[in-house]
Amino acid sequence: MKSILYTLIISCLFISCENDMKVVNELSIKKIGVEEGKYIESYMSTAGKVKAKLTSPFMLRSQFDSAKVEFPKTLNVEFYDSLLKPESHLFAKYGKYLEYDNTVLLRDSIVVYNIKNDTIWCNELVWDQNKGTFFTDKPVIVSQDNGSIRQKFFAKGGMQSDQSFKNVSFLKVGKVYNSNVNSFIILKDSTQL
Repeated sequence: MKSILYTLIISCLFISCENDMKVVNELSIKKIGVEEGKYIESYMSTAGKVKAKLTSPFMLRSQFDSAKVEFPKTLNVEFYDSLLKPESHLFAKYGKYLEYDNTVLLRDSIVVYNIKNDTIWCNELVWDQNKGTFFTDKPVIVSQDNGSIRQKFFAKGGMQSDQSFKNVSFLKVGKVYNSNVNSFIILKDSTQL
């Protein structure tokens, strides 16, 4: 009777210990130095004053040769003035923060707009947090009010701006579309002044 009981117990142990080899192999793959985060909400400050709030559904942080944080599934940033009122907003499908030089590389479907509803669309933008500036040498489309006229223009040489997007300069500006009169006008860029 005892031998039958022992046989049953040992059989149960063997049956219950069966594992899927694929699952076992995935557990043995090590991701050294990589942290994952979901539903990220982060506040950025300078000299103890909140300057921006970043939200993202997913984040990867690696600490190999140079520490970096990636946002591969979109990110949103809301920038604030000194009274914590929203000044401008930024959206990108991808972002990478390089900790060693305090810069953020933004890519893919970037949209930036400020409280005046001036809007910038581009596919690559660099945010230098040390200088508090944005820069791209890639084409940019801009929509803004020029008095009572809403206009769009194309800056094929890129743009540079302060962090609040109040002081923006565009490089190699092309044709401008004025929706009020259904026509294009030509603006001089900084190299033609």
